[in-house]
Amino acid sequence: MAPPLGKTCANAMGHDRPRSGTTRRSLLAGVAALGALGAAGCSRVATAAPSDGGDLLGRLRAQGVVRLGIAGEIPFGYIDRDGRLTGEAPELARVVFKRLGVDRVQPVPTEFGSLIPGLNSKQFDVVSAGMYINAERCEQVIFADPDYQMLDAFIVRKGNPKGLHDYRDVVAKKARFATGTGYAEIQYAVEAGYKESDILVVPDQVAGLNAVEAGRADVFAGTALTVREVVRRSAKAESTKAFAPLVKGEKHVDGGGFAFRSPETRLRDAFNVELRKMKESGELFRILRPFGFTRAEMTDMTAKELCRG
Repeated sequence: MAPPLGKTCANAMGHDRPRSGTTRRSLLAGVAALGALGAAGCSRVATAAPSDGGDLLGRLRAQGVVRLGIAGEIPFGYIDRDGRLTGEAPELARVVFKRLGVDRVQPVPTEFGSLIPGLNSKQFDVVSAGMYINAERCEQVIFADPDYQMLDAFIVRKGNPKGLHDYRDVVAKKARFATGTGYAEIQYAVEAGYKESDILVVPDQVAGLNAVEAGRADVFAGTALTVREVVRRSAKAESTKAFAPLVKGEKHVDGGGFAFRSPETRLRDAFNVELRKMKESGELFRILRPFGFTRAEMTDMTAKELCRG
């Protein structure tokens, strides 16, 4: 689901993903709640020590709270109708950080494309937004191993009148194509032969659904899980079957996880230790399942593999 750099806290309420090979995602209630919380996300956290693995883990334990950068995307990380932080990544963060000696998590809402800039400018401690791990992002931050893997899917009109099942269909049938700001799907469409300047870029999957329902786009591309979620109550649109996009001619499966500032290897490594235990015990799946994840979306891939592209 790496993002363009240079966005500031002043324009941090929106949604982005990296442009090249990249994630990706709240429904309307979550978005409204994010607006109320956004201003609180502009204070900065302390600077991490650049050597010896960083000292952020120790300082988080001392202060008892970790700030999570989220992007208001169901089911990855969002504020629900009751104003509560939830989603697969924040719920996982609660468990892992508790075991690392940090009792509380605090959301810092921003747009997806501002997550990496916000992390590196110390507006929060960790990205907890289901972010896809890829080579471009790995040049800017360090990742824990992925907690899930994901395929793509399309939002199309009911009955899929144009017969759009993958990016090659979109190109062949000259369909009007939309996806989210900075989404990995931009690159997948371009690789299939779609002209980037012709892509309708919208803020998120809700806007994508609206574009398809209104006839401004024939198809919106996103992750299979978010697409399934957003069309659930639509009378005009449906989701296609999940598929693997082609990267350099081969089927590609994305994996998403937590991102940390580059010096903070100690915190990242401690997080990975707990994550591996949860994968082995089955606890990770139990946490992710209420958010629509299936066993097929569990993974043993590593961040190192995904960073190689």
